[in-house]
Amino acid sequence: MLKGRRSRADRRMQAMMAGALQDHIIRSVTHLQRTNLPSPSTRHTHSHTHRVDDEREFVLDSPQPPLTLAQKLGLVAAACCRRLTVDEWTEVKSRSVLNGDSTQPCIICTEEFRLQPQVLLSCSHIFHRACLRKFERFSGRKCCPLCRTEQYETRVIHDGARLYREKCALRIQAWWRGCVARKWYRDVRKVVPPSDLRLRRRFFEEKFQQLNASLVQSCRRDVDSFLREIDQSVAQSRDIFHLFDRLQTSTRGMEEWGKAQEKAVQRDIYDCPICLSPLRSVHSSTPVVLLSCSHLFHQSCLRASEHFCQEGGATCPLCRCHYVSVPIYDFACYHTM
Repeated sequence: MLKGRRSRADRRMQAMMAGALQDHIIRSVTHLQRTNLPSPSTRHTHSHTHRVDDEREFVLDSPQPPLTLAQKLGLVAAACCRRLTVDEWTEVKSRSVLNGDSTQPCIICTEEFRLQPQVLLSCSHIFHRACLRKFERFSGRKCCPLCRTEQYETRVIHDGARLYREKCALRIQAWWRGCVARKWYRDVRKVVPPSDLRLRRRFFEEKFQQLNASLVQSCRRDVDSFLREIDQSVAQSRDIFHLFDRLQTSTRGMEEWGKAQEKAVQRDIYDCPICLSPLRSVHSSTPVVLLSCSHLFHQSCLRASEHFCQEGGATCPLCRCHYVSVPIYDFACYHTM
């Protein structure tokens, strides 16, 4: 009788233990699936919370399920239900910052974090949140891809996004400072000539061309008429200079002209030094002019020579001296003086 009762009790105990183990396995698989594939409501809640407070850090792991019957009976070791405290998370994060994990790309996808969500594990390693979720889904267990730590805790952080925003701000500031410096340099180049001789010459040539272009544009009248007026002004100036020479000739002392005449007579020259024809012939009515340098020329030849001596004033074709002329109409009587 006792043996029959014991065998029945053992069978009941074995059946209860088998049921407890089966229940434990089913709950473990269900919990793992829920962990790897969160429900749409959970994803919506997390995204909404992350959108409301973008810089808030929070633990991503769901609370531990209650102990199963197998764990209560001691058939399966109970998982540690202890969570990391705030100070422990601060220490883990400081260790990650010291290693510079947020500045490095994600180990799983080898891409920068930028503004994508990232998670910090309790083993101080950082990954993309989506990359870690895919790794857990395909590996079938919760294990760190680097140090192989199992049953880790995850915490959502935003260090990578903050560093990326700072980097973008620095790039924008550098670009803006570069634009301001280049604009200032272009403005300086417009007003300050360079020190190099060739560049300095080109600088002034461009300035002169700009001035000419602005002068032509500002002239509302026709350019040909404008140049014609300039030629007329030059001709009037020449007439005034000739009149001044005549007045100066009339006021010149008789003694100086007497000396010039004596020198011309002493040279005993009868031909014009320009055309090499006689100064006075029977068939020619061209008057002869006496210069203040005592040289004699045909008046027409001297005028033709003056057209080629416009720069610096007319000079004598023989001695290259500036002169004052006086016409001599009776050259024969003049030469017999």
